Amino acid sequence: MSWDREQPFVIDIEVTAEHIDGLGHANNAVYVTWLERCAWEHSQSLGLGLDDYRRLDRAMAVLRHEIDYLASAYAGDQLRMGTWIVESDQRLKMNRAFQLVREADGATLVRAMTTFVCIELSSGRPKRMPPEFIDGYGKALVQPYPLEL
Repeated sequence: MSWDREQPFVIDIEVTAEHIDGLGHANNAVYVTWLERCAWEHSQSLGLGLDDYRRLDRAMAVLRHEIDYLASAYAGDQLRMGTWIVESDQRLKMNRAFQLVREADGATLVRAMTTFVCIELSSGRPKRMPPEFIDGYGKALVQPYPLEL
């Protein structure tokens, strides 16, 4: 597997019939659900799950997705999605990069960047990250470098 950055957190994805649209390939909206799944699984691996979010009255909410669709995925494809936390101001915002690779040929199908903002769950307003977020997400922060999307 040729990853854009070292040591990604990786999930496996199998493209099934429910992912396929009228054009015969995975629908672009499905990729967003895969990004979300990968981000959540990575957060949980860092010790930050939904129960922690509720207990802390904080969450990292999506502010912006940037997605480049480079090649199509088809039913039966086995995919691997990697993610890295590439930037954090350790106050409000955090950026997470993603790369989706097809196992059969190593082709990168998608590159994406998601910007998250820390919010207070009870009000929905932006709020500083609690120390648990700074520590948990901070240990996964990799040094950013220019990457064309």
